[in-house]
Amino acid sequence: MKQFKILYAEDDAALAFLTKDNLELKQYKVSHFTNGQDCLKAFNKEYFDICILDIMLPKMDGFELATAIRKKNADIPIIFLSAKTLNEDKIKGLRLGADDYLVKPFSIEELILKINIFLKRSNKITASNNNFYEIGSIKFDSENYLIIKQEEKISLTQREADLLKLFIENKNIVLKREKILTALWGSNDYFLGRSLDVFVSRLRKIFAAEASISFDNVHGIGFKCSM
Repeated sequence: MKQFKILYAEDDAALAFLTKDNLELKQYKVSHFTNGQDCLKAFNKEYFDICILDIMLPKMDGFELATAIRKKNADIPIIFLSAKTLNEDKIKGLRLGADDYLVKPFSIEELILKINIFLKRSNKITASNNNFYEIGSIKFDSENYLIIKQEEKISLTQREADLLKLFIENKNIVLKREKILTALWGSNDYFLGRSLDVFVSRLRKIFAAEASISFDNVHGIGFKCSM
């Protein structure tokens, strides 16, 4: 699966860290910059699939940055993230060519949904990329929480399906327990960790006949799905 590249401009260090971390957990490649000038320099040198821009940036604000980006590329999706709540600011951003405008504090789930929508509209991804996987001889329909093994159909819970999808999209990478828990439940909690262990055990049983697939416990860190 292609790794899409995001150009991200945000000068709030804590917010930038949280947003970048969550987007990378979803397998996006994020290039983060704290001011508009550096962000524009990167845009002029590299290829990106989508831009996520704060408005109140040092050196060059988000409006100026978006204008410069639009002069070079009329089609790349642009999403503004801003604490500015006035309708005038939203209208100005959209008139400059932004595709959407999210007001802080925003939901990371909503941001990811918007990113996928705009990538689909620009024909960079298709729905099947996100919903259907073939893992060895096993087929996985993540939208319907269903595994198909030859003629057998196995239903998963939503959490189990989300966990399997997370493993597939991060195959051969060690995932920390806290990242998995936060991605699935939004919280790093001991009792949720026990549920995670149960889910991993069930996935191991389902894929037991697939010699090339394993869900390995990395002691003191988390899990690694090898395939």
